[in-house]
Amino acid sequence: MSSTSNRVQDLKPGDTARVVRLSKGDRGYRQRLLAMGMTPGVVFSITRVAPFGDPIEISVRNFTLTLRKIEADILEIERV
Repeated sequence: MSSTSNRVQDLKPGDTARVVRLSKGDRGYRQRLLAMGMTPGVVFSITRVAPFGDPIEISVRNFTLTLRKIEADILEIERV
């Protein structure tokens, strides 16, 4: 059973989550995230978090992706 966490920033290195949906936000950020494979249903894990929590490095679809807080805010997630 998974617990819900709305924000990527609440996750710690080693945590795994699933993208539930992309919230309404800046269209450019949404398109960029979709192009990088951050689609609903995709599972990712937190690799590293920089000081002050920005940026956040994640592992998704066999590659590493670094997200800024403003980009990560668009993702609605659930822990797995």
